[in-house]
Amino acid sequence: MDGFAYESGELRAGKLSIIDIANEIGTPFYIYSAQGISDNFLALKNAFGNRRHHIHYAIKANPNLALLALLNNLGAGFDVVSGGEMMRALKAGASAEKIVFSGVGKSEAEIDLALNEKISCINIESEAELERLQACAARMNMTADIAIRVNPDVDAGTHEYISTGLKENKFGVDSDTAIRLYRKSQSLKNVNPVGIAYHIGSQITTLAPYVDSIKKILALIDRLADLGIPIKHLDMGGGLGIRYKDETPPTFEAYVQSLVAIVDEKHGNLNLSIEPGRSIIGNAGLLITRVEYLKTNNDKHFAVVDAAMNDLIRPALYSAWMTISEVTKNRNIPAQDYDVVGPVCESADFLGKNRLLAIHQGDLLAVQSSGAYSMSMSSNYNSRLRPAEVLVDNERFYIIRERETYDDLFAREIIPEFD
Repeated sequence: MDGFAYESGELRAGKLSIIDIANEIGTPFYIYSAQGISDNFLALKNAFGNRRHHIHYAIKANPNLALLALLNNLGAGFDVVSGGEMMRALKAGASAEKIVFSGVGKSEAEIDLALNEKISCINIESEAELERLQACAARMNMTADIAIRVNPDVDAGTHEYISTGLKENKFGVDSDTAIRLYRKSQSLKNVNPVGIAYHIGSQITTLAPYVDSIKKILALIDRLADLGIPIKHLDMGGGLGIRYKDETPPTFEAYVQSLVAIVDEKHGNLNLSIEPGRSIIGNAGLLITRVEYLKTNNDKHFAVVDAAMNDLIRPALYSAWMTISEVTKNRNIPAQDYDVVGPVCESADFLGKNRLLAIHQGDLLAVQSSGAYSMSMSSNYNSRLRPAEVLVDNERFYIIRERETYDDLFAREIIPEFD
């Protein structure tokens, strides 16, 4: 829990009481530590030392404008996968030249937006996309810098839904196709091939897949050089995991130094970039929820809370383990195993199963490591209102997203005048 700690049996955000915040704004809510986010980003930045590099935060992990502004102030660039994420980065104050555009299904409108804003690079995922970009750029009389995303066919050992580097995944192209597309791009008047990109997945907790993939990519760069196609920058993707339960992911220093050492052995002139998301913000966020009811069905105990799968879908979608802890500990309450479940009408609506907790009705629970892929994947399923988001900075907290209202829920819906 980056930026959160127990003090005298009570979980606190810096110097602030989470209980006091909950009593003031209600539950459920997401809470993030500005200190935890800053410490993580700066630790990653410092791992590069004086090596030329760019860190592009992957907005998909958590797109809140306040968090993007915080990272922008720290010097981050941004990796976007939609026009909406691009506009978020710009709204948060990012300069266009610090934005890279990834994703397999860029629409013509999104490509036009990227060209109009003059972002730094568009990562190409297919021949059809290359042709669309050429057509858009020609129509606008512009030239776009591109990198081609290569699929190195490396198993990152992660959940199948967040694997991106195997040949059966939809992302990128194989090495032979990449060479053909680089050759083709050289003949196109409105694209400029400057880089190569790859990304092998998310929540990766060992260095071996990174080492295997970068060696394959560097071999491809050598093949391209032999063909007279110089590569100036290498986008190494992201995906470094965090601790949810008992994982032991590499440190930022070990991660960066292992990759830089391999690159610099023969390719020290390459400009390097990475796209972290979860590793920056994941452990710097919590979901705070209140116990509505305690319920027993025969020998099964349930803690029914006011957060649900629409607020946090990772356990239902990925069978993801999220550590759940009492906000107040060390009380004379007998602990027992609970399934922590929400009010949504689905058996998949759980935040955690078989958790040893000492709780009463009305108590607060903290779902740890909720900073990434949590609020960003929330929905209004069952017409539930999405929660508030809070940022703690030193001795103050800010509501950085207001809790939705019922008016928000159906604000964009229209009842026609039926005959």
